[in-house]
Amino acid sequence: MTLIKDMNAQDQFVGFYLLRELEVRQTNSTPPKDYFDIVLGDSSGQISAKFWDVSPTDKETFFPMALVKVKGIVQLYREKLQVKIMQIRKANDEDGVSLTDFIRSAPIRPIDLVHAIKQALGSITDREIHDLTAFCVDRAEEKLMHYPAAKTHHHAYYAGLAYHMARMLELGEFLCRQRPFLNPDMLKAGIILHDIAKTEEMDARLGIVSEYSLTGKLIGHISIAASWITEAAVRLNIDPRSEKVVALQHMVLSHHNLPEWGSPVLPQTAEAVALHHIDALDAKMQMVEDALDSTPDTEPWTPPIRGLENKAIYRTNGTNV
Repeated sequence: MTLIKDMNAQDQFVGFYLLRELEVRQTNSTPPKDYFDIVLGDSSGQISAKFWDVSPTDKETFFPMALVKVKGIVQLYREKLQVKIMQIRKANDEDGVSLTDFIRSAPIRPIDLVHAIKQALGSITDREIHDLTAFCVDRAEEKLMHYPAAKTHHHAYYAGLAYHMARMLELGEFLCRQRPFLNPDMLKAGIILHDIAKTEEMDARLGIVSEYSLTGKLIGHISIAASWITEAAVRLNIDPRSEKVVALQHMVLSHHNLPEWGSPVLPQTAEAVALHHIDALDAKMQMVEDALDSTPDTEPWTPPIRGLENKAIYRTNGTNV
């Protein structure tokens, strides 16, 4: 079977894939015809696909998160690879394929990632900061074992959110050693809390986001997390107006840095500035890593990366220079 990362233009293939996304659309022809706009996935990545001339039976047969056998051809469309599906059917028991074989996951076991997060939490010496953070971790812990950090941009796979948090904690530990004026307890707490409400913002199964929840659409993970901190303070008999509570809320509310990126305030504490840049660094480097991993080794350039201003990345591994 051809892995998605190994697909090249003009390749013809037959194989099993996961229907990550499926939407019925109509052509611009007269009269318009239905077609499937699809995202196929496997453990190596994902690719857009089109299945034309969809029948009423097809629309009752195929749904997201199903395994399918596909015969198709890879084409180049607007400088991106896209599959034209010639034939498609649902996988059956006789095919001997399992859904988990087609799920991309973090390179570290989820149980180890959550353990690392809890270790960092346990190292917070300020009791109020620890308890406020622990309240939110307890609320999200079960979902941390499998939730992605995003739908598409970065760490968008099984346990991606916990992986993102764990890698950020590593960066934060280094930065606190290099910059002793930073408050390690506050920075660790901010890293753990900044995206934790994505477990309520998104509906996800096996690391794949199917939809944003109503709360996620109307409020968003930044505001949800800030409200969790307030709730934690009330439940723990900590003054919600205390400096520690407000500082933690400020870190969460400002970690996207700009209003157009979703933050209602700009970072105005040292730890908030550090959090924003640690978050951005880990997210952007993960975008680069994912793009390189999902691009065939024979290709010197990755496709354009949306989260990096649509810039492609050149592979400097010694073979292209």
